[in-house]
Amino acid sequence: VTEVNPLICVGENVRGLLSHDNGRTLQGMISILNEIGYNVAPVQVLKAINYKVPQKRERLILVGIRKDIKNVEYEYPKPYRRIYNLRDALKKGDLYDSDVPKSDGATYPKRKKEILSMVPPKGYWRDLPVDVQKEYLAGSYYLGGGKTGMARRIGWDEPCLTLTCSPAQKQTERCHPDETRPFTVREYARIQTFPDEWVFEGSMAQQYKQIGNAVPVNLGREIGYSIVSFLNKYYETQEKPAELLEEAHVG
Repeated sequence: VTEVNPLICVGENVRGLLSHDNGRTLQGMISILNEIGYNVAPVQVLKAINYKVPQKRERLILVGIRKDIKNVEYEYPKPYRRIYNLRDALKKGDLYDSDVPKSDGATYPKRKKEILSMVPPKGYWRDLPVDVQKEYLAGSYYLGGGKTGMARRIGWDEPCLTLTCSPAQKQTERCHPDETRPFTVREYARIQTFPDEWVFEGSMAQQYKQIGNAVPVNLGREIGYSIVSFLNKYYETQEKPAELLEEAHVG
């Protein structure tokens, strides 16, 4: 930022940054931006499901405005009314003009697949028989907390839970609604609203990681539009003096 000195800069991170080190980490970032000449707009956590993303994912957005810019305020993108679900992501509809293309994907070990086959769509470990719950959760069974991500099968009519860097982690399971398997690479990408023609490089594990670490494309686009809107307002203020000068000259 110091080298390029843009009119506006944007950063994003997980919601947990708000409370990391009792908020001191975030405050440190804001202080550094202030030192190099940027005022920071009120930090907001945006929910991806409000921006045409079929996924319950939250991202903290930090926007810095160069201090020499006056009388123009940044406005975060306004949320859409419709909430998209997993069917919107993987089937032909408003988000995509075709069903999700076939691709490689991770698989479950035999016993894990047997256990997850007992879980209904939108269900999780509590839908298993008690003896299977204890087998699957092991020591976690006796700990507190809802553990709602364990043995979780996503339903067609709900947004997907937040995707992680791996599609089959025990604490954050994301099982396909009909087939007992993790989401494929292209299904992962659809849930993050990547276009089907977007190419991911590397091994399958690396591709999952690239997708899981990304800001959802549709959310990023809306933030981009909000930046364009801010810049347009700024440039309009810069044109007015020239327009007034021209009018005075004509008069």
